[in-house]
Amino acid sequence: MTIRTQEEIVNRIWALRADRGDTFGFREEVLVEALDLDHALQVIAPRHPGEWTQRVDHETYAREYLDFAIGKILDHRGNSASRSVDKLGELAWLLGRDDIVAAMDHAGYRMYGAPKVRAFADGFGWPFLDDLDGDDRLALARMAEGQQCDPQGCERGCAD
Repeated sequence: MTIRTQEEIVNRIWALRADRGDTFGFREEVLVEALDLDHALQVIAPRHPGEWTQRVDHETYAREYLDFAIGKILDHRGNSASRSVDKLGELAWLLGRDDIVAAMDHAGYRMYGAPKVRAFADGFGWPFLDDLDGDDRLALARMAEGQQCDPQGCERGCAD
């Protein structure tokens, strides 16, 4: 998989900051970890390089984070699910998959971002429902279609 150049990543970080499109810094967190130290110092305060760590294998991280995101959706964790969607979107961009970024942007953010996370998984050809059994599999499939997790009603609020 092709990763973006260091310059592209730095420019994206500056663009996110300029557009204020990353209020909590979740997207930037993914991007900064893709930089080498010289480039990271262009976007982090020189007094804080100890807070920076470089991640090398972004594909493995994306696969693992997909599983994490699915867990947050199933657990009805609104803020955590939203963060997961942001991070997965940046991972798709970082890995050069503008088609997946577009598919995620097109998918609605209903049911804790399940349609967006499904677009991510489908775009890479990675399992979305395959690793789940029983009720979780059915619930996630329904949520990815924009429906509440349980057709009889959800006590945790996903009908809202």
